Amino acid sequence: MLCQKLLLLLLLLHLAPASFASTEIASPRTWERQSSLLNREQQIWQVAVHDSKFSTIPHVSATAGCGATSFPEPIATPNLLLDRGNQNIRISVSFIIGTDGRVHSPLILEGAGRPEDGNALNTVRTWRYRPATCNGVPTEAEATIEFSIR
Repeated sequence: MLCQKLLLLLLLLHLAPASFASTEIASPRTWERQSSLLNREQQIWQVAVHDSKFSTIPHVSATAGCGATSFPEPIATPNLLLDRGNQNIRISVSFIIGTDGRVHSPLILEGAGRPEDGNALNTVRTWRYRPATCNGVPTEAEATIEFSIR
């Protein structure tokens, strides 16, 4: 029993210095790489400003005009993240807000290139609205949004 305890103690004493020796000091090149990555990350995660315009969609089946209308109200519209490397980014997207408050049929009207346009479409698809109403009844509305870096 005593032999087993001594053997375990020797094993622990032998392994303990190895666990402390694994700490290393970062080289200056590692610090440069990390600061470069942080700068790049801050450039990418800049928020784009968006400006919305709404209009109701006239329906053929509607016999009478709307006496009381309301435009859609945004519930969840997260901002689009654009790369600040290009300061002249301007993306215009048209879409329909359905009676369920979800975005349908987003379409790029004015684009800035493949990756940014895809990010804009994916972002707009996640948005949720309180739908527009016509005499208290939810109705579809068309919206145009413009993203730009200011």
